[in-house]
Amino acid sequence: MAYTLRPAALTDAAVITDLLNEIDRIEIGRPETDLHTVQADLKHPETDLEQDSWLAFDGDRPVAYGLLWDESGGERIDIDHYVLPDHQRAGLRMLEAMEARALRKAGENGVVRAVVHLHLNTSPTLDTELIRAQGWSVVRPYHVLHRPLEPARDGAPGVRLRACADEADRVRVHALYQGTFAEHFDFQPRTYRQWLHDIDAESLDWSLVWIVSTEDLGDVGFLIARDDRAAMGWIRSIGVLGEARARGLGGLLLRHAFAAFAARGRDTVGLGVDTDNATGAPGLYARHGMTVHYAVDTWEAVVT
Repeated sequence: MAYTLRPAALTDAAVITDLLNEIDRIEIGRPETDLHTVQADLKHPETDLEQDSWLAFDGDRPVAYGLLWDESGGERIDIDHYVLPDHQRAGLRMLEAMEARALRKAGENGVVRAVVHLHLNTSPTLDTELIRAQGWSVVRPYHVLHRPLEPARDGAPGVRLRACADEADRVRVHALYQGTFAEHFDFQPRTYRQWLHDIDAESLDWSLVWIVSTEDLGDVGFLIARDDRAAMGWIRSIGVLGEARARGLGGLLLRHAFAAFAARGRDTVGLGVDTDNATGAPGLYARHGMTVHYAVDTWEAVVT
């Protein structure tokens, strides 16, 4: 079987979305990829689509898709890789092209190796034995959690949090994000403008972004939520500065988000969490009724 490989374009977003939803159905049982998410990825400022994207075809049928981006300016390179189960050869061919590009990109950054990271479902459509043979290994586990919402259970909790109302608040949320995630696995420092793209700020409903403050410390935490996923309401990021932890502020932010989604008629809310997170986040989410929807592994390869 002869596969053709070409760069992706923004005009391919709908085709890519359909492919990813076909993979979603296999991996997690239902489609959960939205068109706007794919479009935002294709617009990533650290991605040159001509060099950093791939679509593989079996005849006219798309069977694999990949995207590469560089947020480190050094050796750390990220990729997304998706392939239908019966087309592993196309997936392997695409992975080899991505590794070669990652090494060239690292060279452009002035380093001699690329440390490439890839997130895969723990039961992926990609044959992991193939990538183990290529030198890939799992370095970090993640869970995507979810929780049913009930209007009676998740009504307004009677607390006041400051909504992100203007540019100054957005700048503050960026600073809090950088401060709370700086010690997390795989964290890459981002400027304000880079971060705005990372969170797809153009399409973000800023009324679903909140800042929490204390009298003694001022602004100490934030939560960014999104209501533009078809599958469920989504908590993109939540963080509390180290000096303000153990005061129940993370739980307060979660309950506030649950109430907001319930008021909007949502029946489920989800988020992703690093299961080795040292801040105790998995326990916080479990105490608030969140359970595993599916699991993801971060795979790593060192390309030289």
